[in-house]
Amino acid sequence: MIRAIFSHLRQYKAATALTPIFTALEVVMEVLIPFIIALLIDRGINAGDMGNVLLYGGLMVGMAMLSLLFGILAGRFAAYASSGFACNLRDDLYRHIQTLSFSNIDKFSTAGLITRLTTDVTNLQNAFQMIIRIAVRAPFMMISSLIMAFIVNVDLSLVFLTVLIGLGVVLGLAMMKVMPIFQKVFQKYDELNASTQENISGIRVVKAYVREDHETTLFERAATNLYKMFVRAESWLALASPVMMTAIFGSIIAISWLGANLIVVGDLTTGELTSMFSYLMSILMSLMMLMIVFVMVTMSMASVKRINEVFDEKPDIVNPESPVMAIPDGRIDFDNVSFRYHATSEKPTLDRIDLHIGAGETIGIIGGTGSGKSTLVSLISRLYDATEGTVRVGGIDVRGYDLETLRDGVSVVLQKNVLFTGTILDNLRWGKEDATLDECREACRLACADGFIESFPDGYETRIEQGGSNVSGGQRQRLCIARALLKNPKVLVLDDSTSAVDTATDASIRRAFAQRIPGTTKLIISQRVASVEDADRIIVLDGGRVSGFGTHAELMEGNEIYRDIYETQTRAGGDFDGLESAEAEVSREVDAVYPAVGEGEFDEPWGGGPGFGGPAFDTPAMEGGEL
Repeated sequence: MIRAIFSHLRQYKAATALTPIFTALEVVMEVLIPFIIALLIDRGINAGDMGNVLLYGGLMVGMAMLSLLFGILAGRFAAYASSGFACNLRDDLYRHIQTLSFSNIDKFSTAGLITRLTTDVTNLQNAFQMIIRIAVRAPFMMISSLIMAFIVNVDLSLVFLTVLIGLGVVLGLAMMKVMPIFQKVFQKYDELNASTQENISGIRVVKAYVREDHETTLFERAATNLYKMFVRAESWLALASPVMMTAIFGSIIAISWLGANLIVVGDLTTGELTSMFSYLMSILMSLMMLMIVFVMVTMSMASVKRINEVFDEKPDIVNPESPVMAIPDGRIDFDNVSFRYHATSEKPTLDRIDLHIGAGETIGIIGGTGSGKSTLVSLISRLYDATEGTVRVGGIDVRGYDLETLRDGVSVVLQKNVLFTGTILDNLRWGKEDATLDECREACRLACADGFIESFPDGYETRIEQGGSNVSGGQRQRLCIARALLKNPKVLVLDDSTSAVDTATDASIRRAFAQRIPGTTKLIISQRVASVEDADRIIVLDGGRVSGFGTHAELMEGNEIYRDIYETQTRAGGDFDGLESAEAEVSREVDAVYPAVGEGEFDEPWGGGPGFGGPAFDTPAMEGGEL
């Protein structure tokens, strides 16, 4: 496990090796200085020999300068190695996460992955720096000082040894209490990060429902749990300081009394007693540093385990040995396909799906919540792999394609629309990195997004905040559709991706698709029958099975589930139709006042501002769809 973590050193191996070398040289100089001081006192000052004073004084200054130089080099190389190690580890961990499939990532919480990439890696960085420097310096200093102390005087050195053993036992017992606590601390970090992330990402919902106090209580609970864990650990570590000071002062008293007696009888010189005090402090401080190292290593071991959990997770979905690098066309076939999210699940999410879709067809998909609509389309681009059966695109098993080729050819607009920090143009070019401005404008025209974009003062250079929080839900959806269109896909999947736009805009988008990308196979998941009734064929899903597959007329004739959905929505639609007519009237009035708005620029029927969502008034705070 440790070897696997240290494999991320790579170009920092030389710095890692040089750090303990310079640390050892620094310790050698520091250990020799008290010995030279003893000679300076005994052979120079006490003997009244100025030559020896200059000789040993100069030697001591030289050793101090060398110790300083070696210390600077050791610190520099330690910082270089530990920072580089953390950089490599964080980069490798992030890259590995990118290779994981949805099924792999589902095993970890988002907060848990963030904690691993931040707090856990930082703990390893600090522990690594201590291991290559302090963990070398402390034991080497303690052993060297003890050896020099025995060289100076064996009787006084026995005092050192006795104190060292007693202190080590006490500190060891404290460490045994502390280690289990630190191993649990990082679970509390996950809870704290989860609370913070959830609150900040959903801040509009929190405020809309006036749940600030509730969220604050959840955060305080997570922070308090973390606080209690650290208090328990620090309470045990706090014993170290008084125990250490007791050991130091007790040793000083013992050495002073024994040393004075030895000086009186002539078995010890004043200079040697002075050096013994220096060695005593070096030994005890080294022991204290070792304790700190043990604390850091203990904390880092929990981090090592958590990071290795991610590295040990092998991607479920990988490229085949000889992948197919081109998709012939947009045909889609489901041959007796079943799927389970978990192998232990009793009931499959999809059960014996058998569908055959021609290239260029427009297919509607409708069904109740949990019927498996999103899961079905996720299998086409291998976001998940079928548990049983085969999914084919262009007549070829999707498991035979190069993943990048497949996902470029099967463009998916997911149910949850995500935009990233940057300009609108930056977000559009996620679909095609080298897309020209004209290509982006054409894609936005197809997605009915060009009107509201051009109404912004900065147009396509308008900055999008994290998650697209500064645009409305309908605008986000249209930008995501435009982004997907830039891939020029063989298959376009819209997973309930027009739910936040009005029916007129929805119809305009579908009409543009039929006219401008007739060769692309289009799969449209929707909760509204109006969005799919003009499709070539419609799939009706119920409980993970295909309940019906045909045209609108065929399903109205022979599928009870589809007929019930249609009649329910038609009965409820009278008021909506009236509202849409009213909206159209208001739209004409707004267009007369604000010519830049243009047609089809209304998001939800309940949008913000006088024009039900016109760009001049379409702010997140006023957007009805956001609530």
